[in-house]
Amino acid sequence: MNWCLDRLGLPPGDLLRDRVYRHLWASILTSTLGAQVTLIALPLTAAVLLHATPTQMGLLTAMEVAPFALLSLPGGVWLDRVRKLPVYVAGEAMLAVAVASVPLAYWAGWLGMPWLYFVAFVLGSVHTVAGTAAQIVLTQVVSRERLVEAHAKNALASSSAEVAGPGLAGVLIKLLGAPVALAVDAFLLLMSTLILRGVHVQEQLRAPSGVGFWADLKAGLAFVRGHQLLVVLSLTLGAWQGFHHCAQVVQILMATRVLGLSGQEVGLSYVALGVGTVAASVVGHRVSARLGPGPCLMLGLVICGLGWSLLAMAPVSSWGVWFFVAMLFCFGLGAVFIFINFLALRQAVTPAPMLGRMTSTVRWLTVLPAGPGALLGGWLGEHLSLRASLWLAGAGALLTAAVAWWLSSLREVRELPVMQAEEPALGAEATVAFAQETPPRDADKTDGARP
Repeated sequence: MNWCLDRLGLPPGDLLRDRVYRHLWASILTSTLGAQVTLIALPLTAAVLLHATPTQMGLLTAMEVAPFALLSLPGGVWLDRVRKLPVYVAGEAMLAVAVASVPLAYWAGWLGMPWLYFVAFVLGSVHTVAGTAAQIVLTQVVSRERLVEAHAKNALASSSAEVAGPGLAGVLIKLLGAPVALAVDAFLLLMSTLILRGVHVQEQLRAPSGVGFWADLKAGLAFVRGHQLLVVLSLTLGAWQGFHHCAQVVQILMATRVLGLSGQEVGLSYVALGVGTVAASVVGHRVSARLGPGPCLMLGLVICGLGWSLLAMAPVSSWGVWFFVAMLFCFGLGAVFIFINFLALRQAVTPAPMLGRMTSTVRWLTVLPAGPGALLGGWLGEHLSLRASLWLAGAGALLTAAVAWWLSSLREVRELPVMQAEEPALGAEATVAFAQETPPRDADKTDGARP
């Protein structure tokens, strides 16, 4: 294997020379390749085959987001008590089963929007819990000072799949139809599960605190609330998620019903998203190092906002197709700039015993606005116009970037912060435990003395 890596020109210290990380990277590549089929085929099944309205498309997206609101917080507490890698592996297998159920329902003749709602909810549930576990597994494989580099390489794996995946999805949709094409994603998810068997980590579970499930949950909330950077990141990304989902629910409808693209043409257009993510993955680490993680994140917000605004202006002609392609490129570029810095910043400041609860709490806060954003985008698309949803998303992302720049400290974050000492960081845990274990003093027995 080393000679192959040498042929690729990888320097001696490159992360891909680490066998464990290489298995993790290969799993991400395989899983994302299949996910591109689902990303296109699932909404196309709803929009074209089942003739879903914009409101139904919004509800479909909201059903996938709902588990983040319901399961993130308790899921994080549970993850801090169990080994994360088995949860990650089981999640990949469960995704395969859920995705495979769509072509099975289609062949059986009972596929409808209610079943797609159910599948979306299952997908969201797995992404909520197993997705959090996957993010923590990365910190067990890679040292904290290399997290931005690792997230950039992970984004490169994802974006490489996003270049090839849409073309594959377009061909499969043309040959098999959107529902049946999802069977390929199920197969690739099973392959990802097998690849993860090559990932081995040493994880030391913390000793039980003895204060109970809800006390642990409160400690996670207290830790995030007490860290200004985590609060700012949660608010900024939460606003962006709302606007992102406002645009997401209508962009397929815009492409098929306004611009007149076929399913295969939509799939081929999504190659631009992959090109954008590849470009950001290649230069993202260097841009972050030059500008700083905070400014680089806000640059991503601006790029996404410009992309959605561009699609809102798309003419109904052959030029409109290029506006759609440009929007996808901008989203791929901007989203990678956002997430490689967002993930690295929040992981860099959190001690290992708190990673599960921090990740789930921040994901809960950031994804919570996504459901209302999706429903609002669907409502605007049905009662005003599809362009209205895109205008709102574009203007909202640009406004979020401006507010974050002027009213937060993100613009001053020029390098990854150093994690505070573990004991003070877990003070929230001790405070919650003390509050539960110490009975309140009886005012009548203090004789009026001050403490």
